[in-house]
Amino acid sequence: MRKTAADRLDIVGKLFVVAIAILVSSAAGANDDLMSAARRLFKPIPSMVPAVKDNPITQEKVILGKFLFFDPRLSASEVISCNTCHNVGMGGVDAGPTSIGHRWQQGTRRAPTVFNAVFNVAQFWDGRAADLKAQAAGPIQAGVEMNATPDRVLSTLNSMTEYVVMFSKAFPNDAAPVTFANFAKAIEAFEATLITPAAPFDQYLEGDGYALSDHQKAGLKLFIEKGCSSCHNGINVGGEDYFPFGVIERPAANLLPRDDRGRFAVTKNLSDEYVFRSAPLRNVALRSPYFHSGQVWSLKQAVGVMSEVQLGIKLSDKETDEIVAFLNSLTGQFPKIDYPILPTRTNVTPRPSLDK
Repeated sequence: MRKTAADRLDIVGKLFVVAIAILVSSAAGANDDLMSAARRLFKPIPSMVPAVKDNPITQEKVILGKFLFFDPRLSASEVISCNTCHNVGMGGVDAGPTSIGHRWQQGTRRAPTVFNAVFNVAQFWDGRAADLKAQAAGPIQAGVEMNATPDRVLSTLNSMTEYVVMFSKAFPNDAAPVTFANFAKAIEAFEATLITPAAPFDQYLEGDGYALSDHQKAGLKLFIEKGCSSCHNGINVGGEDYFPFGVIERPAANLLPRDDRGRFAVTKNLSDEYVFRSAPLRNVALRSPYFHSGQVWSLKQAVGVMSEVQLGIKLSDKETDEIVAFLNSLTGQFPKIDYPILPTRTNVTPRPSLDK
């Protein structure tokens, strides 16, 4: 039977589909090794809020923690909130390089991001807080930050009936729920919800070979082969251990100030001098400036610095661009956060104080 033009076009179309399927299969096979290597080193961020130790997450606790996170009246000056330095509209950090606190004092380190912080091994660059509730209790009492005291915080909270009711709902089994410990637990509960799943890299780890561009895959391959993943691995692509800053050569003095000796201040072990928790790289493209000193404003420059001082190699311009492309694939989906209408102060709410 003689085939018509339509029949021939149909055959050509079918052959084209088969050819594309073969090419797709070959491409997928070529990526299998890279995907397998990535899965051994990294984990996708879950879509569900993770559990935290000794602090069951409830809706009432999260709502209270959100109010506390945004309320500047918990600081002595009543102008600084948790969100001031960990701005949820700017990747969980502030404008940098280091935060401005009470009486315009400048802090010594870059504010770490609050997003995905729940997955870190510990909090702060030196790991001095074991978890988010310990972290929440620190800055509010620090003279260079919020400069408050637990008594002042409790006086402020108890002065507003709405807060007293919210604490009662969040901690229904406590006879006196408005406590400084519960204040920290509520903030921890809210911060545990600040996760950013479904980044292109997460989708890749979950089996979507097309979630990353070829440029990003090349960067991922370099990130693993060059040794970046030795420190930056796990669910947060970092944040899981402590390492010296300057393994091969000492960074410039503005990047590694001599008077900030890192984890040594916590452990007092000489081996911990200039050791810091590896920076978690989730959403890193949104968080310039970089490093604990906040002195590098370009992600490409930061990659170059790390390759030289940590790995002892000088990347080509092409290699650096590819790694930066991979790092851009770590930007996830941010939760929608509405700014809360805070409880109204009363006549007995403490007034702002600018005392030292």
